Amino acid sequence: VYGEQLGDKDLKEEKEPNKEDGVGIGLDSSVIALKHDLFLVQSVDFFYPLIDDPFMLGKIALANVVSDVFAVGATEIDQIKLIVTAPTEFTEKEREVVVPMVMKGFLDAAKECKAPVKIGSIAENPWCIIGGAASAVCHRSELIMPYNAQIGDAIVLTKPLGTQLATNAYIWMNEQSENWTRLQERFTTSDIEQTYDIALESMCRLNKTGAELMQKYGAHAATDVTGFGIYGHADNLASFQKAEVDFHLDTLPIIKNVREIAETLGRTTKLLAGKAVETSGGLLICLPNEKAAGFCEEYKRCTEHEAWIVGRVEKGTRGVKMSPNLNVLSVE
Repeated sequence: VYGEQLGDKDLKEEKEPNKEDGVGIGLDSSVIALKHDLFLVQSVDFFYPLIDDPFMLGKIALANVVSDVFAVGATEIDQIKLIVTAPTEFTEKEREVVVPMVMKGFLDAAKECKAPVKIGSIAENPWCIIGGAASAVCHRSELIMPYNAQIGDAIVLTKPLGTQLATNAYIWMNEQSENWTRLQERFTTSDIEQTYDIALESMCRLNKTGAELMQKYGAHAATDVTGFGIYGHADNLASFQKAEVDFHLDTLPIIKNVREIAETLGRTTKLLAGKAVETSGGLLICLPNEKAAGFCEEYKRCTEHEAWIVGRVEKGTRGVKMSPNLNVLSVE
């Protein structure tokens, strides 16, 4: 069961998983001990549409579903299942056009995982819901359990923040909404389109390379950044650590123009607190400080995109501390 869908903050009774046998509810994936040092990694993830392009929505859905498996270092996924519900307000013709486009995007993105995809239930629902389940069977040596962060570790993030405002601004622009009336005093159509394109690429990008480099650079713990924002997911990960540590965050890489969009609309507080909702975000990784720069350099060589050192692990009480002097980066 994917803990986030049940609400990470409501699952603190699972705060002490059996750290020798796997991971229970409350973190990204369920990791269940099998025989012969094998583990079953499973994740279920769903979200509502945040863009109007059905094909790209399918690609984002796939990246979102598999991200939680990558967060524990598993790089080979054995099975993926797609589940879609079409809105009841759709006509039959609209369903016949839109649903296959979502499926095509999902299947195209899954090719990079080299995993078989099963089409699950496709039903009508008042809301359009897109998601699925991912499963992997791994040897103990292939996994990076998410509770071994060490004092002195660097914290690395592999995708920029700000996807929700970036996609919302694009929708507001196309709908000529009241928010767009305010934004167009500061931004051109080209500005918003560029911001949207950055967000779209980021959300579609798999966290597979990040998982592979976690193995290579000896990561100690990781999670992915989605619905609770970087602060919420860091806080949840910190609460599960064996060691008495705090995660100190001092850098926020934010998609170009998003900070300014937030300022224009009076939404800066949530964004700079690290609590803005993200979709299909990057991996937040604790790894040895001396290896962090190498990780970021190789990540850029492999993906042509940046990864950033956004904080450090220090002795503490299993929480998160945000720097009062945040370094906010504009990511193009």
